Amino acid sequence: MTDWGPVFVSVVLFLLLTPGLLVQIPGRNKAVEFGNFHTSGVSICVHSVIYFVLICIFLLALQIHMYIGS
Repeated sequence: MTDWGPVFVSVVLFLLLTPGLLVQIPGRNKAVEFGNFHTSGVSICVHSVIYFVLICIFLLALQIHMYIGS
């Protein structure tokens, strides 16, 4: 059996935290902008730090596991 928990958590967080897709922190005109499909270097760095922190929490602290067997 393989552990699909880390893969699932990583993909979901990547989709949710893509800068400009759902939310952008910091935005171009405001601190937080929603669905503007634009990005900046600062926004990429902020979203990368948030992604790293959440991955550490979900995979190391909460130990999320999903086993899919045939």
